[in-house]
Amino acid sequence: MRNLFIRKLTKRFFIVTNFIVAILFLFGCYGYLFNPKYFWFISLLTLSVFYFLLLLIAFIFFWLFIKPVRTLISVIALMLAFKPISNIIAFNLSNSFTKEKLNHTLRIMTWNVAQFNVMENKNHPEIKNKMLNTINEYQPDIACFQEMVAEDSTIIDHGHINEYLRKLNFNNYFYSYNSKEDFWGYAHFGLIIFSKFPIINKKTVSFYPYDYNSIFQFIDIVKNKDTFRIFNIHLQSLRFSRSNLKYLDMPTVEDARAIKESKNIISKFKIGFIKRQIQADRIQAEIKTSPYPIIITGDFNDVPNSYAYHTIGKELTNAFVEKGNGIGRTYSGLSPVLRIDNIFVDKKMEVLQFQLVKKKLSDHFSIITDVQMRKN
Repeated sequence: MRNLFIRKLTKRFFIVTNFIVAILFLFGCYGYLFNPKYFWFISLLTLSVFYFLLLLIAFIFFWLFIKPVRTLISVIALMLAFKPISNIIAFNLSNSFTKEKLNHTLRIMTWNVAQFNVMENKNHPEIKNKMLNTINEYQPDIACFQEMVAEDSTIIDHGHINEYLRKLNFNNYFYSYNSKEDFWGYAHFGLIIFSKFPIINKKTVSFYPYDYNSIFQFIDIVKNKDTFRIFNIHLQSLRFSRSNLKYLDMPTVEDARAIKESKNIISKFKIGFIKRQIQADRIQAEIKTSPYPIIITGDFNDVPNSYAYHTIGKELTNAFVEKGNGIGRTYSGLSPVLRIDNIFVDKKMEVLQFQLVKKKLSDHFSIITDVQMRKN
């Protein structure tokens, strides 16, 4: 009798757990439908979707050996989430990339360059050189960098704009920054777009408090008979401290300090979700004003099922989803499934190929795509 009771309790436990995982999975997949201003806690689930997916697959195999009909709990959840999952995991069979560019294409690169390792450049100059060589290896027509540090004055110290133009073979650039975040008082910290084509218009869009994540930029370029508007953005980061990162690597619940640390991390997640919602809405408003086909590049600091990703990428094509393969992780820290760097292009454009460059020279990997205007 006691064994029968335990068996029933165990069966109910697994059924209820499977249902809970399925519900949390669906909330995470469709988290972009919930405004973080009011439902920031649902945004937390967007970060865990891949792990809920693994649990649902594990439940399918578990029920196959116990009672196959119960696999429907997971199968139905997966079917309901097919569209969001296709944004998270690319199922393209081929991911080959031809480095040789065709004349009619436009090659775009985006990379959070982490200041080109400027703080350690004297001890490790090879990092910056390797980064520059990587960029030259792919010869992008447009290169959008986040967390850029360079000088544009008469002072030449850690890296002048003219050096980057010369070494990367670019003719034009647009640098957006806030002087209150300058390095050493003469090297700026901000966003930059390099272009091999003429820039006919450029703009820095800035909002209070006018800090780094409160600005974004765009340029209009002309290639042959076509004009494009290219955005470079860097949404709010989580600003984790070293102690935050240490706790995430080795979480404990042994003392009050650990509880305080976990509250601190959750608070930073909340602030990040809400700020990215505000920033995404502002960027989308600017996108709507464009008279030209749009290209959006940058570090979103958020995942493909997030509010920010879907708001900015509305009615656009994601280059990775179109031509990439697998998970496409672009951030080398924390979770192994963080694809937070993106290139979106206008529906009027065709994505020809995509490449994620897995060279750990920054804490982000660079991504590259070739696009062209669709033939009518």
